[in-house]
Amino acid sequence: MSTAALIVAVPSKGRLQENATAFFARAGMTLAQSRGARDYRGTLSGVADVEVAFLSASEIATQLASGHVHLGVTGEDLVRESIPDADARVLLVEGLGFGYANVVVAVPQAWIDVRTMRDLDDVATHFHASRGRRVRVATKYLNLTQRFFAGHGITDYRIVESLGATEGTPAAGTAELIVDITTTGSTLAANALKVVDDGIILRSEANLVASLSADWSPAARAAARALLDRVTAAKRAATMREVKTRFAACDADVVAQAVSRFRAVAPFGAPTSSGMVTLHCPPDTLHGLAVFLREQGASTVSVGPLDYVFAAENPLYERLETKLAAG
Repeated sequence: MSTAALIVAVPSKGRLQENATAFFARAGMTLAQSRGARDYRGTLSGVADVEVAFLSASEIATQLASGHVHLGVTGEDLVRESIPDADARVLLVEGLGFGYANVVVAVPQAWIDVRTMRDLDDVATHFHASRGRRVRVATKYLNLTQRFFAGHGITDYRIVESLGATEGTPAAGTAELIVDITTTGSTLAANALKVVDDGIILRSEANLVASLSADWSPAARAAARALLDRVTAAKRAATMREVKTRFAACDADVVAQAVSRFRAVAPFGAPTSSGMVTLHCPPDTLHGLAVFLREQGASTVSVGPLDYVFAAENPLYERLETKLAAG
């Protein structure tokens, strides 16, 4: 039994683990497996009272649903597939910018008249009437498929659960169409399949997910607050650059114009009496801001990267607290 206040589950192998490790590292936290790659428990440096559980991505979704872990890194597709009424049981805290993939409905390219889900409904009805059996849909996503097809009023089909390479089932004759996950679509094309125009069931990415049924003790909440504070600070820093300048004419009006015209932020308020000011500015308006400041009298404007920007607000944790309170 773990004595840590907060249990964070991360993928145990592959690209997802590499990306999760990089995500935490950007926020100043290092993932480490206690006794090497074969150990399924580890630590997260920089935050006290945290234990890391290394699990498969699908198992992470299951453990979040049961409340055995507090936070986990896993794909939204797995959350939506394996957790009934997911929005009432977990919170998608933050999209992590990796693990992008779409869950799609794909049919043979030879079905030239099938472009929409309505077309597919017509084909399924005709198929049942003419052949005496329903079209077969091969998929690992049983729940997502059933909900999506029901939303389009399609009932003349049956699911063939796929345990292997789903995209090969139509060519093998074990299904007529598929629901599967794809990143580029190249594997579907190689198997002579096409995505139905309105057949994207879910645009998925890896998420930091919170369990709403875990034991959120005061210690667990404190650890989560510290972890999410670091994540938020790194996220803020990634979207801004630090701009510094000093000139006599730099006053509150100049700063107000910088804020309104260039989406800048003055984190420390108005300029000092000597005209020194620090601004945070998005990269796409940096040059415009620099030109503006020089027009106002600045001889030098320096720009540098930001590692972290810690603010009083912690919106990720505040969302979690609100959701826990509502439950």
